Amino acid sequence: MAYADSDPNQRPGVRATAVKLLIAGGFGVGKTTMVGTISEIPPLRTEELITEVSRGVDDLSGVEQKKTTTVALDFGRITISPELVLYLFGTPGQDRFWFMWDELAEGAIGAVVLADTRRLESCFPAVDFFERRGIPFVIGVNCFDGDAGYLPDEVREALDLDHRVPVVMADVRQRDSCKELLVTLAEHAITMATATPA
Repeated sequence: MAYADSDPNQRPGVRATAVKLLIAGGFGVGKTTMVGTISEIPPLRTEELITEVSRGVDDLSGVEQKKTTTVALDFGRITISPELVLYLFGTPGQDRFWFMWDELAEGAIGAVVLADTRRLESCFPAVDFFERRGIPFVIGVNCFDGDAGYLPDEVREALDLDHRVPVVMADVRQRDSCKELLVTLAEHAITMATATPA
């Protein structure tokens, strides 16, 4: 854990512990939207317009209307208390930017992996990434247009997840839904940390 930079609103003599969380998943699944919905500050975004050249490289199946794409990361912040600040890093979704994930994951205590049941295979690489590195994660099924379509247990089975990995139905356009995902992740990360032998 690191210490956050000093904040003019912070109590004198109190140093805030900074906690790093990742928002991951496939291309066009809602990572930028989630960071923007929950961040207390205007989020840092590295979005660029999708060009015709990109259309030959990125798989736009199911997201044909998408006009922009994250080319580096999204960044947001949530102050829980004067002693605790969450930093949110949204990962890029396209295959060609996956090389950045190792850097972004450095020091993270956990991740929300967003899934779109219309394109469930797009979250496989993120699930594999966090499983291989032993980083706790939860699945957030982003229910576009309010239609879940599948039950959490059906999503868990389709992704072949360990029974301990939480699967939460969510709408990342709604702040309360994003909060539920982050609380579930925090609880899961604590459970995994206390269950793992020292």
